[in-house]
This record gives sequence, structure tokens and C-alpha cells, in this order.
Amino acid sequence: MEQHRDTASYTMENPAETMRDVMADIGLHESIETPKAHNLTKPHLVTLPNHRKVEDLGRMHRDAAEYLKPTRRRGTARLTDLASLIAWANRFKGDSSVLFAKADLTAPALTCIADYHESGPIDVTSVEGDPTARHCHHRAVYDFPLSEEWKAWMKVSGQGLDKDDMGEFIEAQAKDIMDPTPAVLKGEQHDSNQPWENRLVETARQIEGRFGQLAQLLAMSRKFQVFETSDLKVVTNRDTGEAEVKFLNEHKDENGEKLNLPNLIIIAIPVFQGGAPYRMAVRFRYRKSGASVKFILSIYNPEKVFEAAFKEAVDQAIEETALPTFMGSPEH
Repeated sequence: MEQHRDTASYTMENPAETMRDVMADIGLHESIETPKAHNLTKPHLVTLPNHRKVEDLGRMHRDAAEYLKPTRRRGTARLTDLASLIAWANRFKGDSSVLFAKADLTAPALTCIADYHESGPIDVTSVEGDPTARHCHHRAVYDFPLSEEWKAWMKVSGQGLDKDDMGEFIEAQAKDIMDPTPAVLKGEQHDSNQPWENRLVETARQIEGRFGQLAQLLAMSRKFQVFETSDLKVVTNRDTGEAEVKFLNEHKDENGEKLNLPNLIIIAIPVFQGGAPYRMAVRFRYRKSGASVKFILSIYNPEKVFEAAFKEAVDQAIEETALPTFMGSPEH
């Protein structure tokens, strides 16, 4: 633009006219046309009257273009089932789209990023930026809903329950408990058994367990008393001569008979809401503390069952979208 004239060139015969001409020249502005085929990635510079300040109009061009039509896709869709995540991925996927699978036991999630970075190393030499980089702003997330049954059993797993609390829980979740089959009660693995039966038999063998039935648990929850007898035993170390005193405790019922209780039950519950049920072993224990008894129900190896259910869902998404999949969470 043409710079304003030196104020010394103005005549001072009429100060008012001179000041008018000076201010008009300083405030002179002209219409600026947008260059044809303007590259929005490059600045469009103009000078402004305020001490000829330089202003970049690039942001205004981009805002105007965004007002008329979005220049790129962005936003995060929150989906409520796996089928919707798969359909969303197939609708928007491109050559750089990917899946991220977060196998969190308490908050599992599957994320599709439609505009993920392209593969290959970063190009730090390009003056126009890395050509493989993308914004990663167009996403869909499916937060796997854990089933109410899974949440209920995981909440009490490993916790000490009073007799009444244990009874109320067993009665509320009775639909989840299944009686052991004859093959499981027999405790022998065989080719004629179902795979899950052989798996439970192996579990019982590993932890020296014995499966019980729902009726036994309900009976114990309604009436259960533990009587403890203690015998004194002195053990002497022949090498050192030291003596160790031990109390041998034995739990008996109210009739004086030794307690012989099952320490395993079988539950069949889905990991995810609406999913297929998985059969799992639950360890049943009790601990006497003074006059009270604490019952403990512990799911045996729930992580393995969770991993199997999660892998099944992720494998379905991979098969139906044909997208590369990473285990973990994407960049923020």
C-alpha cells in the first residue's frame, strides 16, 4: 500500500484544514480483495490504519469457509452398542482409520478414530508440515456396559459378609447360581464332558475344592452356628531344644459333628449387558472371629473370563470393519 505523505508537506495557513487532511491520510483504507485460489494454510497480510499495523486475515478466511461448509469432520460420537460402533466405523473409515481397545476391568471401551495419522515416520523436514499427520478429531466411542450381575458379584467378591447379608445376597442372586452337573460332582475330566465341565473340574482340583448346591447355601444362610474346640499341642525342635506351643482348632456344628461344607459354587453370568453368560467358580469360605462368623464369596480368576468376553467383542469389530486395532487408549 502507498504510505501516507509527510505531514511537513502540508501548509499551515489553515490549521483546521491541515489537520483534516492529515487525519484523512492517516485513516486512509482501501478494499482488500481475497486473492484467487487463496491457500488457507498461508497468511493473507494487510496493513491497518493504526500505525499501519499488520493483520493476518487467514483466520477470518477460515471462519468464513467454516460458516458456509465444514472444512473437516470433528466430534466424538458416544454409542450404546457394539453394532453401532461397527456401523459408524464402516460409514466413515478411510485408509488411516484405526480402532483402540481398552481392556479395563472396570471401564472397558472401544474407540474408532476415522482421521487417524497415516502410517510411516514423521517428516520433520517439510516446510509445510508432516504430510502424514491428521487432526484425530473425528471419533466414536463405545463404553462396554458391564452387566448388573457382573457388578453385583464383583462388588462382594473377597468381602466379609455377615450371615444375614450373605443370605440376602444369595437369595437376590439365586438366579445366577447353577447346581453342579453329575460330571462336575464326580470330579473327573473326560472327553464326554462339556469343555466348561472339564474346566471347572480342573479348577476344583487345583484349589482342592468341592462344589455345592444352591439349597446348601440357602440353608446355611438361614441358620449357621460354628462351635470351636481347641487342643493344645507342644512341638519341640530336637536340634535347638526350643518348644513351640500350638492350638489346633476344629470347627464343629451344634451337634458336635465336624463341619463338612462345600467351598465352591458355580455361577453363570454375562460380563457385558446383553452378552452370553459365562460359567465361573466362586470360592465359598467362612471365618470365625469371636462370636461372629464372616462369609466370603470370591470369584475365581475373573480376569480370565473378562478377557475372553472382551476379546470376543473386539474380534467381532475387527472382522466386520477390517481396521487395524491397538490395545490401549489413543492420544488426547
